[in-house]
Amino acid sequence: MRAVFVDANAALRDLAEAIGAAELPALELSFGDADIAPDALPAALAGAPIAVIDHTALPIEVARRCSGLGHVVFLGTGARSYMDPEALASIGIEVHLIKGYGDTAVAECTIGLLFAAARGFVAMDRAMRDGRWLRSEGTQLTGKTLGLIGFGGIAAEVARLANGLGMKVLAWNRTPRSGVAGVEFVELDTLLAASDAVSMHLLLNDETRGFLSMPRIAAMRRGALLVNTARGALVDEAAMVAALRSGQIGHAGLDVFAVEPLPPGHVLTTLTNVTLSAHSAFRTPEANRRLIEAAFAHCARIVPALR
Repeated sequence: MRAVFVDANAALRDLAEAIGAAELPALELSFGDADIAPDALPAALAGAPIAVIDHTALPIEVARRCSGLGHVVFLGTGARSYMDPEALASIGIEVHLIKGYGDTAVAECTIGLLFAAARGFVAMDRAMRDGRWLRSEGTQLTGKTLGLIGFGGIAAEVARLANGLGMKVLAWNRTPRSGVAGVEFVELDTLLAASDAVSMHLLLNDETRGFLSMPRIAAMRRGALLVNTARGALVDEAAMVAALRSGQIGHAGLDVFAVEPLPPGHVLTTLTNVTLSAHSAFRTPEANRRLIEAAFAHCARIVPALR
């Protein structure tokens, strides 16, 4: 049985070759280009029934040209940023997601961006490299309130780390939650008004797109910090930029963007109160291994059904 990892980078390819040979030797695995364009997917798949996709868009019009494709193993939970699972299902292609593999890695990145936003490390680093001794006053996180919008596995890890820093943690979830040690679940309006920092942890879908809107940003505490390691489209980007310029948002730490890769000269690259990370929150050796192991577990379940 054939599968094609259409866009593996070097690290993921090495893991896939090693783990695949050990755990699923019956699967014939081949690889595409890490920077493959969507229009090149039909040729790269060449009739393979399984596509493993890390970061490449699969529009429905391209999928229709992928003869024999029946399964997409998407390396993560945010497939909707790259494809329409329901539309693909309507033409007989099932999308498989991988959850939980990078919860700790993403949570640590979230806290890292929170520290960067609180202390202005990036601005001082750039100034010193430019020959200037810039000393800025930062924000002490101990004793401050962190608001988590959405509460799944990643947010739970963020809460654990924030509790260790001595922060008060508030959370709001679309499905009511309670009974989590160290976390107070509140209404969204309360969270926005009371939080010194807000971190996004929602899944992206039609209902959550643009969730942190202009009115909700206006309801935040003035000068609050914003961290987003979930999906860029959860935040109204134009409203966020306006709030960063006005000081309504004091600093944003962003790992995800409405358009990725972030285009050269994008307005976010011109703002001094933004720390940028290239959608790499989940990229650690530990998370990569769990990711590829989970991908092969999906393939192992798929292969018998295809025989």
